[in-house]
Amino acid sequence: MNPQSQELFKKIQRIEIQTTHLANDVLAGAYRSAFKGKGMEFEEVRDYEQGDDVRSIDWNVTARMNRPFVKSFREEREITVILAVDVSASTYFGSGEHLKSDLIAEIAGVLAFSAIKNQDKVALLLFSDKIEKYFPPQKGTRHVLRVIRELLTYKPQQRSTNVSTALSFLGKVQRRSGVCFLISDFICPDFFHEAALAAKRFDLVPIAIVDPAEKKLSFTDLVSLRDLESGISQLIEARSLTSNKQNTTEERIANLKKEFEKIGTELCVIDTNTPYMQQLKKYFSLRAKK
Repeated sequence: MNPQSQELFKKIQRIEIQTTHLANDVLAGAYRSAFKGKGMEFEEVRDYEQGDDVRSIDWNVTARMNRPFVKSFREEREITVILAVDVSASTYFGSGEHLKSDLIAEIAGVLAFSAIKNQDKVALLLFSDKIEKYFPPQKGTRHVLRVIRELLTYKPQQRSTNVSTALSFLGKVQRRSGVCFLISDFICPDFFHEAALAAKRFDLVPIAIVDPAEKKLSFTDLVSLRDLESGISQLIEARSLTSNKQNTTEERIANLKKEFEKIGTELCVIDTNTPYMQQLKKYFSLRAKK
C-alpha cells in the first residue's frame, strides 16, 4: 500500500471509529426521536394482558376463541436517508484546523451511521453546479464506508454551486419520501422554489456550514482574495471589506433561516470551529418536540 493510500485508509478508519461512537452513544436517541417512521404496521394478534389498551382488542378473534385477544403494532421504522452534499470549490476553505469540506464529510458520516443503526437506507448525492455523483439508497456498514470514502476522495468536475439542480434531480430519482439532509455552505443563487417542492416530498433538513473568517476578517492592510468558485483574484483594502463581509454573511444566514421557515423547516448552522455534535443534538431534540 502506497503512502497516499495508507493516509486515506487511516482517515477513513478514524472517521469510522469517531462517527460510529458519536452516532451510537451521543446522537442515537436524538436521531431516532427526530426522524420517526411513517406510521404503524400490524405485527400480530396476542392474548390480552393486564394494562393493554382495550381499544386494541380484536373482537372477532376474541369471540371465536372465547378469551380476549389484542392486535399489536410496531413502528414502520425504515426510512430512506438522502445525504445531498455540496462539493463545490467554496467548501475547500477553512481558517482553522479543518476545511468546510472536512467537516461536511464527518457530519455526513455521523448521519449515515445513525441511519444504518436504525435500519434506515442511505443514499448519497454529490453536487456542484451539476450532479457530480449519485449512489442509490442501500443499507449496511459496507455501503456507509463507501459513502465516506467518496466524500473524502471525490474530485469535483465543476467549481460553482447550484442547489436547485441537486433538489430537482432528487425529485426525479427518489420516488419514495424520506429524509433529505442538504449539507452546504449555501453560497449560491436562489433555490427556494425547488426547496419548497422538495419539502413537500421529503423531510428536508438543511445544514449550513460556515467558517468564522467568512464573518470577520482580521487583516488591517491590503489583502489579495481569490474566489474559490470563479478563480478570480482581487486586491482589496481589508479594513473597508471587514464590515461589509460580516454584514453580507450574517444577512445571508438570516435570509436562509427566514426562507427555510417559510417552507416549514429550520436551518441548522454549524461553525467549523465549534464542536458540531452539540449543535446537531440540540437541533434534533428541538425537532422531536415539534
